Amino acid sequence: MNSDLKTYIESGRVIEKDSPVYKYIHEVTAETLPLVEILNKQVQTETSKRELLEKIIGQALDASSSIALPFRTDFGRHISIGKEVFINTDVMIVDLGSITIEDKVLIGPRAMLISVNHPQEADLRRGLILKPVHIKKNAWIGAGAIILPGVTIGENAIVGAGSVVTKDVPDNITVAGVPARAINF
Repeated sequence: MNSDLKTYIESGRVIEKDSPVYKYIHEVTAETLPLVEILNKQVQTETSKRELLEKIIGQALDASSSIALPFRTDFGRHISIGKEVFINTDVMIVDLGSITIEDKVLIGPRAMLISVNHPQEADLRRGLILKPVHIKKNAWIGAGAIILPGVTIGENAIVGAGSVVTKDVPDNITVAGVPARAINF
């Protein structure tokens, strides 16, 4: 991880649009987006798919983990994926602020994991605020769920389909709704 970006993630400071870090972000995105297009439109074999995914995320993908296509990301290099992870089709990972997916996580189709926000102040709105997302071991993110910046999903937790998660979810809890709240079955 770029040390300047790490500082912004840890501090929560706004990356202003004129910052040299902002330029670096655009350079990496310009490299990543064409690779994502190739991945989703031209990949023919499981081996070529895995090789391209590893190039996009900048690290090895454990053989026990699987990502269904199409797969979407904008930055790519701040995604960490554990073992026995399954990411279903058309998931979007906005990872500039970092996305950590621990072992045995299931992510349903069209879910979104978002680690980037913009300031509310109008004169700073083109800037970026980075907040990591952490999905802990054995969590299940339902189809179409949205996990917002700074959220941690606890171990064994379940996020219901279509939910919007704005706050941390404790271990062993099921949440659903907009905004997501704890529910009982």
